[in-house]
Amino acid sequence: MCHNQRKYTPGAATVSTLPSAADREQLSLGTPATGDLARSAARVADELLTPAAPVRLADVVPAPEQVRPEPADDHLLAADTVIRVNADSAALAVAEHLAELLRPATGYPLPVTDTADREPGGGIVLTLTGDETLGPEGYRLDVTRARVRISAAQPAGLFYGVQTLRQLLPPAVESRTPTAGRWVLPGGSIVDRPRYAYRGAMLDVARHFFPVPDVLRVIDHLARYKLNQLHLHLTDDQGWRIAVPGWPRLTTVGAATEVGDGPGGHYSTADYRRIVAYAATRHITVVPEIDLPGHTNSALVAYGELAPDRVAPQPYTGTEVGFSYVDPASERTYQFVTDVLGEVAANSPGPLLHIGGDEAFKVKGTAYTDFVERVQRIVAGTGKTVVGWHQIAPAAHSDGRVLQWWGTDGDDPATAEAVRRGARLILSPGNHAYLDMKYAPDTPLGQDWAGLIDVRRAYDWDPGSHLAGVPADAVLGVEAPLWTESVTTLPEIEFMLFPRLPALAELAWSPRSTHGWARFRERLAGHGPRWTAAGIAYHPSPELPWPVAAADATAASGAAVSSDPASAPGTSTDPAPEADRATDSAPVTETAAIPSQPRPDTAPDPA
Repeated sequence: MCHNQRKYTPGAATVSTLPSAADREQLSLGTPATGDLARSAARVADELLTPAAPVRLADVVPAPEQVRPEPADDHLLAADTVIRVNADSAALAVAEHLAELLRPATGYPLPVTDTADREPGGGIVLTLTGDETLGPEGYRLDVTRARVRISAAQPAGLFYGVQTLRQLLPPAVESRTPTAGRWVLPGGSIVDRPRYAYRGAMLDVARHFFPVPDVLRVIDHLARYKLNQLHLHLTDDQGWRIAVPGWPRLTTVGAATEVGDGPGGHYSTADYRRIVAYAATRHITVVPEIDLPGHTNSALVAYGELAPDRVAPQPYTGTEVGFSYVDPASERTYQFVTDVLGEVAANSPGPLLHIGGDEAFKVKGTAYTDFVERVQRIVAGTGKTVVGWHQIAPAAHSDGRVLQWWGTDGDDPATAEAVRRGARLILSPGNHAYLDMKYAPDTPLGQDWAGLIDVRRAYDWDPGSHLAGVPADAVLGVEAPLWTESVTTLPEIEFMLFPRLPALAELAWSPRSTHGWARFRERLAGHGPRWTAAGIAYHPSPELPWPVAAADATAASGAAVSSDPASAPGTSTDPAPEADRATDSAPVTETAAIPSQPRPDTAPDPA
């Protein structure tokens, strides 16, 4: 992709609203037993608080396929609510995930028991059924006064039903500390399943490196909105981020840089496996990318023998593209590619392996297509299916090949021809789905080469008909890439993701018949208080009718947090992700904002 750095002036994002001191005193936020917290929360809710405006069954993002409200059947969670589930290990894991999401804010113990099939009692029931009509990721949610039931054919469907249930509770449920409130779920039923099998986001960890805890938090954000793929852009000119046995200088030398002359970093094999395993608990598959044959300066710095002239170049920390490439005529190059792709494939259980392929401007014609075709065979030898940016389209087709299209005009005959030869597409149009683009001219982060992308532009397009000459059934799904030339911290990642990521998630999940900007902007605005409660930084877009309290809190935020990443929400040295911090009683950071200090200028472009 073409990434041209722009200078920017960082500013504030938004503010989180916390329970008052009185609320905290009522809730006894010391170290009482969980049962005491539950009883205290229930008493405060019943005696002192006016119920907040209820969440409606149709307020879910992404929009469900079918919603049938029953206003007289609202369900109140209570201190003695039990979560019951099939005696299936994967289903039990989803039930524990639900309990871990709800316990911190409610203070309720929410025990999990494997009695779903044996008792007709109340509470929350998660059950795997033999009904395959919903597919592997669909679910049915039924809310009645007596009980709440999520049913699905597969554990993934139960997991997505849990994300919907989470959204139907008041926004304060996202708090990581006990919060007084009435935990009411609106009555009725939802039947839901995804439009596309591939629903993803990409995080570029090469231009700026992000440690494991930051990646785990991004995974949690994807899970909220039923995305199921995390594409990690692991290598580029500015840094190599994955350890490969037998090629140690890739990390000791190639990983030691990033845009702006920062320290860089890399993932050990254990780190990468931790990311992959954590993603799997959220029913998210990691798609690793090793960009070839271009975008390889960091590899060439480490191993000059891969360069066309066999001379290691200088490290590069700027943002230009297209100047580097491994020698496509050297057998040493293919030994390197085989070792790297074999290692990454061995640690990535998912079916896809991304080989990049874009902006290799100095490898032309048959030299380029021959290289791609040989690398495609190497990928096949690992047992994976190859994915590449749409520039690989002219190369010969390989079985199952997937192209990721990032164009901007919707007319690409070469890609359409690759589809006719059997390729499938992931759509990431640069002028709709690129989350590194600015929201508006004054957005403090991001670029504008593909135009400005406000929330409506992210939402108002149809993946099924976007690319000329490509039938709807050739579209595997949608991915929202976040390149990080100007993005340096977790709050900055969140600022660029929210509120656009849920818009793209709705395109990937919801039936086309449910799409409509007027209603979507209202539903999405209701998530602002949820992000605030969770300590998530976000852009308070003027396109959305934010709730008054959220707008007031944003307006009251005069100053941004320190540029020290450790002071920003979710950016401690090892911040625990949602499941890991379910019992953490530390208060949410009050201000969630992007850093107030400018980043250092990038290094000069290569000669």
